[in-house]
Amino acid sequence: MKRIVLFAVMWIVGGAVCAQQDFPNRPLRMIVPWPPGQAADLVGRVMAQKMAEILGQQIVIDNRAGAGGMIGTDVAAKATPDGYTLLSASSGPVSINPLLQKTAYNPERELAPVANVCVAPFLLVTAPQFPAPNARDFVALLKANPGKYTFASSGTGATAHMIAEFFNNMAGVQVTHIPYKGSVPALTDVISGRVAYAFETVSATMPHVKSGRLKTYGISIDRPSALAPGIEPLATTANLPGFNAAAWIGVMVTGGTPKAIVEKLGAAAETAMKSPEVLERLMNVGVEVDYRRPSDFGKYLKEQQVRYTDIIKKGNIKIE
Repeated sequence: MKRIVLFAVMWIVGGAVCAQQDFPNRPLRMIVPWPPGQAADLVGRVMAQKMAEILGQQIVIDNRAGAGGMIGTDVAAKATPDGYTLLSASSGPVSINPLLQKTAYNPERELAPVANVCVAPFLLVTAPQFPAPNARDFVALLKANPGKYTFASSGTGATAHMIAEFFNNMAGVQVTHIPYKGSVPALTDVISGRVAYAFETVSATMPHVKSGRLKTYGISIDRPSALAPGIEPLATTANLPGFNAAAWIGVMVTGGTPKAIVEKLGAAAETAMKSPEVLERLMNVGVEVDYRRPSDFGKYLKEQQVRYTDIIKKGNIKIE
C-alpha cells in the first residue's frame, strides 16, 4: 500500500515538473481590466504580441472592463495558477483600490509579479493665465492662500488624485479637491480656469500644452522624459527633493503560479523589453519605459503600498 501511495505521489510530482518544463504548450490569455484603447490595454497588447513570439504560443487579449479595473483584476486573481492567464496590471486596481475599499481579491496573496513594463508620468498643469510664473512661485502662492485654490482629478482615489495629494503633502499646501468623472471634464475646467490646477498624464496634457491651452510647471517623475521635451522634474522646479510619482503598468499572473513558470514568463518579458520595436511602440503609447524583473517588481509594489497608505491617511481620503 505504501508503495502505491509513493508511486502516486511521484507520478503527480513528475507530471507537474513535466508541465512546467513543457510550458507553454497551448495558447495563453492576457486579461486587460480596461476597455480597448486605454494605456493598460495598449501596453498589454504590445507585450502580448512580443511575448507570444518569444514563447511560441499565441497570447489572446481578453478585455474585462469595469469597476475601475477591479473586475478583470479579480478574474486574473481567481484563475488557475498555471501561468496561462496573464494580467495587464496597473496601479489603480492593484496598488490603490484595495487600500480604499473592499475588493474581491487580495493583490498581495492572489497576484504574482512578472515584470513592470513602464510608468505613465503626469504633468502639473494650469490655465495659461494662472499668475505664478514658475513652479516655486506656484507653491508659494498656494501656501500664502490656504484654502483658496482648488485642484481637479479624474475621480476620488484615482492615480491622478493620489499624485496630486502627494504633491500637496510635500509642498505643504492647503487646497480643495474637486473630483470629476474622468480626465476630460477635469482638464476642461482647468483650461477654463474654473479649477486652479490638476495632475494628468503626459499623453492627456501635452497636446494642450503644445497648443497653449494649458501651461505646465513640471513633470511628476524625478528625471526629464522624452515624452515631454524641455519640461523639467517638479522635484527640481518646485524644490521638492524626493518627489517622484507615476502610474505603473506591468504584467502579473495568478498567485501560486510555480516559480519556474513565473521565471520563464519573466524571461520572455525581459527579452521583449530589449526589442527596439517594443520600445518604440511603448513610446508611441505615451509611457516611459521602466522595466523591473519579478523580484524588483515585487519590492516596488511594496513601496507603492507604503506610499499610498501614507497619502490616504494624510489626506483622509475615502470612497463614499
